[in-house]
Amino acid sequence: MNLVRRVGHLALLLAGSAAATTVAKLELENAVISPDGFSRNAIVVNGITPGTVLTSTKGESFRVTVNNLLTDESMNRSTSIHWHGIVQTHNNAMDGVSFVTQCPIAPGNSFTYTFTPPDQAGTFWYHSHFRLQYCEGLRGALVIYDPDDPYLSLYDVDDASTIITLADWYHINAFDVTPTTEPDSLLINGLGRYVGGPSTPLSVINVVQGKRYRIRLLSMSCKPDYLFSIDSHTFTVIEADGEPTRPLVIDSIPIYAAQRYSFILEANQTVDNYFIRVNPTSYNSTFNNGLNSAILRYSGAPIEDPPTRKWPLVNPLLESNLHALIAPGAPGVPGVGNADINLNLIAQFNRTSAKFQINGVPYESPTTPVLLQILSGALNVAQLKPQGSVYTLPPSKVVELSFPGTLLPTPHPFHLHGHKFDVVRSAGNAGYNYVDPVRRDTVSSGTPSDNVTIRFTTDNPGPWFLHCHIDFHLNEGLAIVFAEDPQGTALNDPVDGNYDPSAFAERALIVLAGKWLELCPIYDSLPASLQ
Repeated sequence: MNLVRRVGHLALLLAGSAAATTVAKLELENAVISPDGFSRNAIVVNGITPGTVLTSTKGESFRVTVNNLLTDESMNRSTSIHWHGIVQTHNNAMDGVSFVTQCPIAPGNSFTYTFTPPDQAGTFWYHSHFRLQYCEGLRGALVIYDPDDPYLSLYDVDDASTIITLADWYHINAFDVTPTTEPDSLLINGLGRYVGGPSTPLSVINVVQGKRYRIRLLSMSCKPDYLFSIDSHTFTVIEADGEPTRPLVIDSIPIYAAQRYSFILEANQTVDNYFIRVNPTSYNSTFNNGLNSAILRYSGAPIEDPPTRKWPLVNPLLESNLHALIAPGAPGVPGVGNADINLNLIAQFNRTSAKFQINGVPYESPTTPVLLQILSGALNVAQLKPQGSVYTLPPSKVVELSFPGTLLPTPHPFHLHGHKFDVVRSAGNAGYNYVDPVRRDTVSSGTPSDNVTIRFTTDNPGPWFLHCHIDFHLNEGLAIVFAEDPQGTALNDPVDGNYDPSAFAERALIVLAGKWLELCPIYDSLPASLQ
């Protein structure tokens, strides 16, 4: 396929309808920081980690320029940015996954991501999708506000002050983290403390007694899962991974890497300081000296750490108790195995190769992005690389995926790009719900006794990544690629006349497609130290 035809294909894949646009710039640099009192080199976004919060209103477009100014080879100098939870309908090239939808952005270069979330609102995030970079700090929140939010009447405040991010933090390079390495600290909104370290400031969420707050909770974890709670407070969950849910009152939230929840917090307690507690459930830790903690501070309370309170947790969130609010119901014919396509994805760790694998094959990134392979004419599993890790899916079909936990002793959060899915069987539950299951984009595989099952429809052509969001496990092979409707991906060509000038700005799109095509030759020419 010649360059003109490739550009034509990309122009359609990059297309978005005219809309108000959020324009932003992300400057990626290395810097010495000490978020928990221990100084180390890291990756910062616009000088901070987590990075700048990106916000928009439902229906608006994003135009985000990423400037790669990284200099530390130990954290890799090339990069790409994924917009976690944004479906990228007919916009696969903007998904930001190195070697699946693009080549990495070389150091000293920039790339502009443009996308219009299709009828999406809620809580999302962005992070590097290149090796282990997001564990070094390259991550940030992304929120799309909905003026017509069905729960608007339930809260008084919903802004940057009500975002809570959780991130594991290590005092060593991410490539030196082993399966037995525990995080040195947990950062809540970028601040934390470590065992034996100084009593550095904790993050504070300020509230006014009598007001109601929409708290947006994001796990940007690279490894652990957590149990989130606030002393003396219960709350009402209304969103999971950007999808509205029926209100559910709970007192604590188990949250896995990459998951997000919104909940209503009523500031209905005595004016004081209260601990926000985030208990790591995948390793042993405590709350001593403010470890794994932040502060909920009522207006008028003294500026000090909260007292320790007895607050037994008796009503944790169970995923199976969450139900989709809008258009509930899994696609296809109800019943196990009644989808058009039914796949069992058996994940396990191969001790001989020290790699994770799915259905016997560890994922290894190809040298040419899967999307570029498809646009160049590779349309079936025999042609697409990495062989054994690419599954082709026909269009307009219902897919049921099952994750038998038999060979995985601990939970793994699996994330599917390009789609929301219905969780018809949740971890810890033997039953199936095809009527009104929760809809989300990241799900825990549970324990060996579980068989977590999800459904989605193949309505979004392009290669989409499915992977464990424990970043170290992804780096060790726990992933596959769904090449969805490869023929459709390659045939939607505006140069051949399948182009509607009333909907798309052709010239701008072709320029953008050209920039996308430039990524690979620039990256491929780099010495290993710059990759």
